[in-house]
Formats: sequence, structure tokens, C-alpha cells
Amino acid sequence: GVDVVYDGVGKTTFDKSLNCLKPRGMMVLFGQSSGAVPPMDPNILNPKGSLFLTRPSLAHYVLTRDELLWRSGEILSAVAAGTLRLRIDRTYPLAQAADAHRALEGRATTGKLLLTP
Repeated sequence: GVDVVYDGVGKTTFDKSLNCLKPRGMMVLFGQSSGAVPPMDPNILNPKGSLFLTRPSLAHYVLTRDELLWRSGEILSAVAAGTLRLRIDRTYPLAQAADAHRALEGRATTGKLLLTP
């Protein structure tokens, strides 16, 4: 098993994500691109190894302006230093924003999409 699973898909991968964790592993459910996870009984976390489950939201990690500046500063510093590399999948002119949205909705992307003026 693994220590941590980051699941941005939700409904279709939730059970598989939980099942691949080792005891005391953590599931970070940060999205629901396949739909919302149905209600679950939290007691299933114990027999699977006292698992942890969290559903984070960016808003709770940048509650104040100081926190936003601190977190964004760390990210942008890592990008500038080259220790965090961004994967740009495609660039679209702003006039083709609808095409970019269709690509996202159709799960036809594997990195960031940029809209340029």
C-alpha cells in the first residue's frame, strides 16, 4: 500500500483510492471530476487500517491575506528556482476559451491550459 493518495476524480475512484492505502494512510479527496462521492459510513476507515480522510479546500488554506502571500510566495519561489516545474499542455488565444473549456470538460488535457490575449 501507499502512505497518501491524492484523488481529484471522486466517485469512480474513491473506493480504489481507499483500498490502496496502508494502515494509517491518508486519502486527500480534492476534487470530483467524475461526480460527488456518495455518503459513506466513517466506520469503514478503521478496518482498512485506521485511515485518515480529508476533503481540503483552497479557501481554508488562504484564510488571510498574509497566509495567501506566504503560500503563493512559496509556490512561485519554487517555480522560479526550478524545483517545481509546471506542465503546460496547450496554449489557446483568449478568443478560443470555449475550446479550452471543452478540452478540460472532455478530460483531453494532461497539464495546464493557458489563455493568451
